Amino acid sequence: MKLKLAFLVATALIAAPSFAAAQEKGGVINVATIGEPPTLDPMASTADLVGIVTQHIFETLYTFDKGWKTVPLLAESLPEISADGKTYVIKLRSGIKFHDGSDMASDDVVASLNRWVKVASRGKQAASFLDKIEATDASTVTITLKQPYAPLVSLLAFNNSAAIILPAEKQDEPMKEFIGTGPYMLKERKADQYIQLARFDGYKSRGGEADGYGGARHQYLDEIRFVPVPDANTRVEAAVSGQYDYIDQLPVESFAKVEGSSTVEPVVLKPFGYPVFVFNTAEGVAKDVAMRKAIRQALSMEDMLAAAFGSTDFYALDGNIYPKNFVWSTDAGVEGNYNVADPDGAKEAAKAAGYDGEKPIRILTSRQYEFHYKMAQVAAEYLKLAGFKVDMQVVDWATLTQRRADKGLWDIYITHSPFLPEPALIGSLAPSSPGWWDTPLRKQTVEAFSAEADPAKRLALWADVQKAMYEEIPYMKIGDFNAVAAKKKTIEGVEAAPWPYFWNASIKK
Repeated sequence: MKLKLAFLVATALIAAPSFAAAQEKGGVINVATIGEPPTLDPMASTADLVGIVTQHIFETLYTFDKGWKTVPLLAESLPEISADGKTYVIKLRSGIKFHDGSDMASDDVVASLNRWVKVASRGKQAASFLDKIEATDASTVTITLKQPYAPLVSLLAFNNSAAIILPAEKQDEPMKEFIGTGPYMLKERKADQYIQLARFDGYKSRGGEADGYGGARHQYLDEIRFVPVPDANTRVEAAVSGQYDYIDQLPVESFAKVEGSSTVEPVVLKPFGYPVFVFNTAEGVAKDVAMRKAIRQALSMEDMLAAAFGSTDFYALDGNIYPKNFVWSTDAGVEGNYNVADPDGAKEAAKAAGYDGEKPIRILTSRQYEFHYKMAQVAAEYLKLAGFKVDMQVVDWATLTQRRADKGLWDIYITHSPFLPEPALIGSLAPSSPGWWDTPLRKQTVEAFSAEADPAKRLALWADVQKAMYEEIPYMKIGDFNAVAAKKKTIEGVEAAPWPYFWNASIKK
């Protein structure tokens, strides 16, 4: 599925310029992140922070190029798919080594994909479609499906809840040894201080030019250090002072300050993605869809976006899950259900749903993403106007990702997502994802969309899924926003990307 030209121009992951020969080898860069990742097992988490770090250590069979097309990574080529869409034959690259020196073979891939189906939320999403995964020979894996499943290759390419390839004998749950095939390997982790990655000298890059997450992955740097800097204002000051080489997730109001710096420059991805309020549909106050509708009716998306991002240079009011410059954009279900901002009507709707004002709406959020917290503050005030009792729980991001897995601890948690190249990658569509949306309507619409291979038919079926999401509200999209980061002017080979990567980065001498 191709994205429209406007999107590619605005947000494409641009391949590093062809100055590779001039890039210097050596050096260490320090990357300031929003906090400490809850795990280094990318199968076990959907947190972007986990994917940002671990994509340097572990690799998948496929990945995405600068135009968001799936391209081979550990696979030799795209899979051969049978005419009935049920058999995928995957040829593996030869000469790939794990960080422990062992060679990658088909038995490693089979063991890893079986672990992914068991451990990863997106693996579980695919599990019901899978019949068997087997090694045809030492360099070939065959996946047989019970029925066609169009998103499979995109799921295998995604670095979030990722289908990483591990040695067959290193499949522990939870992961004990962090052995991948990536260009960098884990050297040391000191909790709340840094995660230190060192160049893997046995790495075998693909040939050709760098192409988004695909193509060549150069190892110019000796080491990459990811340093947790949870406070947003501290990240801004660290950026301006040149304390770090790359600083992720800066508040948009810091743009002018960063732009005026002599040592760093802003990195802007426009549009980046969308903030969302995810509902607990399994337990608590939000279990009742009528209550979820009352909560949505109370809220002003426009006021939340203004509080979070300040200027419309950095946000857009838009209820479509995908914005208009995506081929997936549809307004199905949006009219009358987005940016209603009617606390009085919401109060009546909540009362009709049986709400007596006693049980609080537990909102789980974090200040490590400052815009999450600002939206939570505005939401709390609107909900209070609608007669809701509000319990806002502000925790660090690692704690949030742990708490959201417990059905008894929250009613809404606040997160965000980049615009993903395949809608089936949206976590909340999987009933195993925190929120636990699992209804006949979800099953009917999502499975029909996932089983259809024809691109034109998939567009119409995606509209049905979005309409179902507005009807049953597993989550609420707040709007579109742009992301701001910063990098030192001496750093080359780093481009704006939803999950920044540094295997092509170098330090200008």
